[in-house]
Amino acid sequence: MGFYYRKSVNLGPFRVNLSKSGLGYSVGGRGFRVGTTARGKKYTNFSIPGTGVGYRKSGAGCLVFLAAVPVGIAATQLLLTS
Repeated sequence: MGFYYRKSVNLGPFRVNLSKSGLGYSVGGRGFRVGTTARGKKYTNFSIPGTGVGYRKSGAGCLVFLAAVPVGIAATQLLLTS
């Protein structure tokens, strides 16, 4: 396994990632993020904050996942506030 370097800067909901490959960016909050890698690949990331458990989808299918996640997040928030 080779060495790697990654540094990120948070600007509100936006994150700029600097790596050996270049500059990437993403937008989102805790548990959900959509972005582009330094090499131009699109991705969607969904995780359960504080657990280390998550799911990352790259490529064209990430848009379908993107459409489904806000519904799941809204349902979770509704259950937590009840």
